[in-house]
Amino acid sequence: MIEVKNIVKSFGDNDVLKGISCKLRQGETNLIIGGSGTGKSVLLKCIIGLVKPDEGEVFYDGRSFYGSDKEGQQAIRREMGVLFQGGALFDSQTVHQNVQFPLDMLGDQSASEKRDRVEFCLERVGLAGTGELMPSEISGGMKKRVAIARAIVMNPKYLFCDEPNSGLDPLTGVKIDELVREITDEYKVTTVVITHDMNSVVEIGDNVIFLYEGKKLWEGDKHSIMHSDVAELNDFVFSNKLLRDMRE
Repeated sequence: MIEVKNIVKSFGDNDVLKGISCKLRQGETNLIIGGSGTGKSVLLKCIIGLVKPDEGEVFYDGRSFYGSDKEGQQAIRREMGVLFQGGALFDSQTVHQNVQFPLDMLGDQSASEKRDRVEFCLERVGLAGTGELMPSEISGGMKKRVAIARAIVMNPKYLFCDEPNSGLDPLTGVKIDELVREITDEYKVTTVVITHDMNSVVEIGDNVIFLYEGKKLWEGDKHSIMHSDVAELNDFVFSNKLLRDMRE
């Protein structure tokens, strides 16, 4: 479990996060939702240590991230897998090399162990036999799958996905959601997904946190979100006509 306690972050006069606290539970898909500019991505960066908050703390299974020394933070980082928005693959490297990158940076396996692990992860995301292809030779959905394979190659305890469906057609987006769900269930990881896609909420939202103007206004699951009495959340949720029709 990840526990976020009173995270505050400002950039100049812009107060982006205003005391965010939440618990991100193991073995569940924890979705952080909200409109553009509500602080979702900044919160994610604070959680994984890319941006240091002005106040607050993040605990990984009871271990203080910002209260740890450099070695302690690095140990926690080794337990993270991150799917960045857009996939962030290296264009000059093959699919296999992209997935192997974290093992080369942080792992201590032999060359054959690395190869076997990469092949296993590619097979797990449905991309067996694609290792020698270049990113330019595969589709957008396949690139996201490669990025997921790279995110899980270190067998992480914590999986972070920043807008995993960004730029994908709805059908491919559903398949990526299903894959994230399967990996969460199979490996019992603590999964955190940043999204503005209500389809993802309906499909995989075990625990949903709604941010609005830098504050947490609501927390619940994909079932209770349909019956919220928070006006700002309702405006966000039911901007989707299909969901409005479902509610009616």
